[in-house]
Amino acid sequence: MNTAQVQPSVSNRIANLSESQTLKMAAQARALAAKGVDVIKLSLGEPDFTTPAHIKAAAKQAIDDDFGFYTPVPAYMGLREAIAEKLQKDNQLEVTAENIVVSTGAKQSLINVISCLVNPGDEVIVFTPYWVSYLPMIQLAEGKAVLVEGDIDNEFKVTPEQLAAAITPRTKAILYSSPSNPTGTVYSKEELKAFADIVAQHEQVFIIADEIYEYITFEDGYFSIGAFDHVKDRTITVNGFSKGFAMTGWRVGYAAAPKWLADACIKMQGQFTSATCSIAQKAAYAAIVEDKTPSLQMRDAYLRRRDLVLSLLKEIEGIKTYVPKGAFYIFPDVSTYFGKSDGTTTIASANDLCMYLRYEAHVALVGCECFGAPNCLRISFAASDEQLKEALHRIKDKLALLK
Repeated sequence: MNTAQVQPSVSNRIANLSESQTLKMAAQARALAAKGVDVIKLSLGEPDFTTPAHIKAAAKQAIDDDFGFYTPVPAYMGLREAIAEKLQKDNQLEVTAENIVVSTGAKQSLINVISCLVNPGDEVIVFTPYWVSYLPMIQLAEGKAVLVEGDIDNEFKVTPEQLAAAITPRTKAILYSSPSNPTGTVYSKEELKAFADIVAQHEQVFIIADEIYEYITFEDGYFSIGAFDHVKDRTITVNGFSKGFAMTGWRVGYAAAPKWLADACIKMQGQFTSATCSIAQKAAYAAIVEDKTPSLQMRDAYLRRRDLVLSLLKEIEGIKTYVPKGAFYIFPDVSTYFGKSDGTTTIASANDLCMYLRYEAHVALVGCECFGAPNCLRISFAASDEQLKEALHRIKDKLALLK
């Protein structure tokens, strides 16, 4: 009789799934801080501002009004109508409430869409550098990610020629963010039209446009690719409240999709989480229909911080930068430091440099192999001017020791 104990194990799908590197880096920074180390955290994509007062007031009122019961899976109708109206007015999208599915953050909106659209073996073209969760989401849907790489000398933008060359008969979707996490790249109307013209030639191809950083753009003329008539029926626009309204912990995102796909997302979400928090929905309604002044003030602060960090990076020899047009990240190429050493630590990669700066300079950054850009680091400037100045001072001092 075999008495050997069977060891428990997780499913293959989870065993093969990578951990979110941004969350991992943040956890390591917190662990260091718990030991009493003064760590400046520039690793997470989280606004350092608090949620605006009128949004918090709406949530408090919802509690007092006993708005604590289940809502319909895609959110209560008033919020869906408000989102549709915003998309019609600001983004020129031809949508109604029936196209809107509100989820527990834009991350859930993305996994809903990808899971409902992608079959095993389908190819999804991903503009690189990409947000860390895109590839695992495609992996969970049993699709195949096809990476198309933007170059730092072109602000990390993918060209129409690259896109056209990547499309095959198995291509099901194109996935990108604008403004981009991690690069801050923003595609212009003209650039998006070139992409739309290519997609229009391939009836099987859909566009998934991640626009979560829409409110953090530093130039006028933000444009949504779903506004073009020839791809509007094959475009899914994903957005949310975390970044532009400083509502990360409220967990409210949404997808605007063709009705057949929106219905599929509702079906899937109904089996996973049902609707997102009813109180957070009321807060989101206030955010989208009431005063946007706090969001504009946050955007202006990010612009000032961007320029501050760029000016300080210029003082550090060997850092290659560009000017991001949105979001709150700078994504410098640091490959010139590969192979250098302070006498104790030798830098072989951006991840090594990230670890070196965490433990020697006590600044938490993210090494960007997980973003598809192994020569880069991601610096979040969602921090105070004083923290940014101190962080860049520490980085400069420690990088100077690498010879």
